[in-house]
Amino acid sequence: MFQTLLRTDAFDIDHQTLSVRYFAGRTTSGALRYSAEVVFGPAGLDRFILDDDSIMNLEVRATRLAPATLYSRTLAGRAA
Repeated sequence: MFQTLLRTDAFDIDHQTLSVRYFAGRTTSGALRYSAEVVFGPAGLDRFILDDDSIMNLEVRATRLAPATLYSRTLAGRAA
């Protein structure tokens, strides 16, 4: 599936900036799908991807899950 970059955004969470890229693409059946790639860390090696049928739902999910993911990874790092 070929994806088109729609826009980029950033979240500032506890003095850390997470970059987000929003994409649109068509499935093999022709349906339009949206995805968001949230990038953590200075090297950009840590990331997670969300997808949805609606760009508005995807933005809400990214806004809610990015801080939760950042906090959980911070806690996991402390336990190691």
